This record gives sequence, structure tokens and C-alpha cells, in this order.
Amino acid sequence: MLRAFLSSMPPIVPGAPLPDRAPSDSWEEVRVLVISSPDGVRETVHELHRRGFAQVGTWSKLLPGPNPGEVMSILTRRRARKQRK
Repeated sequence: MLRAFLSSMPPIVPGAPLPDRAPSDSWEEVRVLVISSPDGVRETVHELHRRGFAQVGTWSKLLPGPNPGEVMSILTRRRARKQRK
């Protein structure tokens, strides 16, 4: 299942201009959010990297979380929409 998700993502080309970010009929954005202590977020991002889910650098910097002592990091990916028949 993870491989199918990853294979549906367009390749990441460092330094390439970002295409139009507005979702379309052919793709949508999927966001993954990790909220915890700073150490908890970093550990989770690195564990997901070790499992091949996403490069560490593709996550956002640590952002203030909803509760005191918490931070969050966001990963945004594009997902191809399946064409309905």
C-alpha cells in the first residue's frame, strides 16, 4: 500500500519551480501532520524516513503546536485522483 501511494506522487526535483498548487481534477494534496513534543516529532519524522515514507527534508520546520510544549511538522504530497468511469 505504501509503495502504491509513493508511486502515485510526481518526482521531486530539487530547485525546480513548483507547478500551480491549485488542486485539479487529476490530482489533490494530501497532508500528514505530526504533533508531539519536539523530540517526539523529530523521532517520528526520522522513523518514517527509515521506513521509506518521506525524506526528512520534505517535512516542514517545527511549528508551534496546539498545546503548550507541543510542536508540529507537516508533510504535503500530491496524489493522483483516480478517474471515475
